[in-house]
Amino acid sequence: MFIAPRTDRKQLWLALLLSSLGVLLLLALMLWDQSRPVPMHDLHLAEGEKLRCVSYAPYHRPGQTPLQPETRIEREQIATDLAALAEITNCIRLYSVSQGLEQVPELARNAGLKVLLGAWIGYDKTMNAAELERALALANANTDVVRGLIVGNEVLLRRERTEDEMRELIRHAKTHAKVPVTYADVWEFWTRHDSLAAELDFITVHILPFWEDEPVDIDRALEHVAATREHVGQHFAGKPILIGETGWPSAGRQREESKPSRVNQARYIREFVHRAHAEDWDYNLIEAIDQPWKRALEGTVGGYWGMLEASELAPKFPFSGPVAERETLFGPIGGALLGGVLGFLLSATGRRTYCLRVSALSLTGAMGGLVAVLHWEHAHLAYRNALEWSVLGTVAALAGLLPLVLTRWFGEPVPCTRRATRILWHADRLRTKAASIGMLRGLLLFAAAVAALLLWVDPRYRDFPVLLYLAPAVVLGVTGWWRNGTTHAERLCAAVLLFSALARWSSEPANPQAIAWALTGAALALPVLLVRPHQHDQA
Repeated sequence: MFIAPRTDRKQLWLALLLSSLGVLLLLALMLWDQSRPVPMHDLHLAEGEKLRCVSYAPYHRPGQTPLQPETRIEREQIATDLAALAEITNCIRLYSVSQGLEQVPELARNAGLKVLLGAWIGYDKTMNAAELERALALANANTDVVRGLIVGNEVLLRRERTEDEMRELIRHAKTHAKVPVTYADVWEFWTRHDSLAAELDFITVHILPFWEDEPVDIDRALEHVAATREHVGQHFAGKPILIGETGWPSAGRQREESKPSRVNQARYIREFVHRAHAEDWDYNLIEAIDQPWKRALEGTVGGYWGMLEASELAPKFPFSGPVAERETLFGPIGGALLGGVLGFLLSATGRRTYCLRVSALSLTGAMGGLVAVLHWEHAHLAYRNALEWSVLGTVAALAGLLPLVLTRWFGEPVPCTRRATRILWHADRLRTKAASIGMLRGLLLFAAAVAALLLWVDPRYRDFPVLLYLAPAVVLGVTGWWRNGTTHAERLCAAVLLFSALARWSSEPANPQAIAWALTGAALALPVLLVRPHQHDQA
């Protein structure tokens, strides 16, 4: 339990004060950087010129997902979406013609848009045949709108059909289609299965620097796309090339040096479109509107490739002028102030109130309030369903309780007058408070160990949960050195947490998110693993 001489307590409060102050300063620096407008290349299109094509999926409203077969998008929503998209592009790309998307060609005509029509090809052969027939009928009935028919999207990448099976489907489409026919896949799979090119009118290749096996930094992203485009053009000399997907996400997990952000998304889109128009590349950007449902498949980052926000269809960034990652600091500043005031009020009570203790707990409260606001912002981006909100929300609540419990630690007045009675009463209170902190610590260590293990073994689509565990890491990373009597279960959780966090960092050592997670895990785990009971504390 937590029992320390008064001199040790002063060292504890000083350590807590300095740790909380250090984290506050680092977060303040991060927020300043996010609020700083970043100059970048302005995108100036010729008068009347727009983006050549963008991927469109209508599943951007709450609860909408193509993963539920009964989903159907209403005509009015599609018409509203296309009216907004007609302001920025001349063309939209579809990936399916079911769930209401069969209405798109007619509505696109009304909006003045062309369509790259897609037939979704997957595992189920019967569904594939039905989907392809619907797409053929729709394309042939709307040849004035449909630019081309895309038979399958990344089917070979997902290994849902073989090359020969795709060749059979493409030949069937070529025989019956009145529009050009193509197939879409990532560039590596095109070069591995290049015999399919002979069956097609043009090649549709996906070039996504963020998703490369070796992720590409934003500074090198455009040159990577240009080099890949040239390589594909040479490999399929004589065939027209469409860059069928390219873009950058605005939020989510960083992959090594590839950072999702609003600033990086704006920079990539502006620079790519400028280069594409200058070199006359045919292209389609992914994507038109954020798709929250994709988080179920690709993690947080999958939901935020759109140029328009999901709720109001508002542009996420302008095409000219500087762009800042964060438009306001009111939320974080308010959280820090509220947490600091709450920490001060709870700690500055009783007859044994010390300036160092109050200062340390006020700064801890401010740090906890700031982290809570930042985590709330992240939760709205990342949490996908009621289960995640309930489980991770419970962990966040436990993390928020730590500073509150700490403010009452050694802080209450001692009302007894007789020395023996006072000592017994005070010891009993210490045991109660130590038990409260010990229980919170055990629960948080278990949750953090599970999160670290999952992130280590299955990292591609999982966010680093730094904000969820940062406040506990500061509090327990300091007070843990004054705690005795750790259990075997706590030590096991701490060992798993430390090993998994360091193993994850070792796989992407240049990733700031991985570094922050390794430090967070170490702060939580090391006191549990290294501190030993002192003789005078054992009873």
